Amino acid sequence: MTSTLRNLILVLISTFFFSNSTNAQPRKGKFINITAGLGITASDYEEDNVELDGSGFYAQGEYVWGITKWFGLRPYAGVIFTSPAKNTNTDQPDYKISTKAFLLGGKARICAPIPWIAPFIETGFGASIGSFETYTPSTNIKKSGIVTHVPLSFGLALGPKHNIEAAFTYYYQSSVDQFCGAVAVGYSFPIG
Repeated sequence: MTSTLRNLILVLISTFFFSNSTNAQPRKGKFINITAGLGITASDYEEDNVELDGSGFYAQGEYVWGITKWFGLRPYAGVIFTSPAKNTNTDQPDYKISTKAFLLGGKARICAPIPWIAPFIETGFGASIGSFETYTPSTNIKKSGIVTHVPLSFGLALGPKHNIEAAFTYYYQSSVDQFCGAVAVGYSFPIG
């Protein structure tokens, strides 16, 4: 067993056994989480040897069910609008990538129970509804409609109540050979 795997197992066991005595996000209860940030889109093919990306705006809202202090379910709805970066190389065709979509789905979050700074990871399943363009040396896709995506987020829940978040969020959309996401900040507030 490698030392990295052994350390990961120890962290997961510690998280499970000690989570009831600490205060980590997600808290127990029901919350609304609002997030906004810089949206990005990129090709998922490394063999293209062309750096392509798009940037723009990202916003999302989540209804949070904090089942325990270290685990929660998060149905979400959001938007992402990215435009292709300008191609300054006149020797290449006008390769580009962009996403303009409404995001809908559900995620589960696991959080390490550390006061003030609680690292988390979340994943789930969802759909992107909109228009997608991926034009690279190996791909020429222009599609409108619904495509499935797999969300993946890494971040930190900050503060004494862990109600401020900073995260890297990605949505892998394999049917259009791209992923989109954001560098975002968010705020949670309790409801009910």
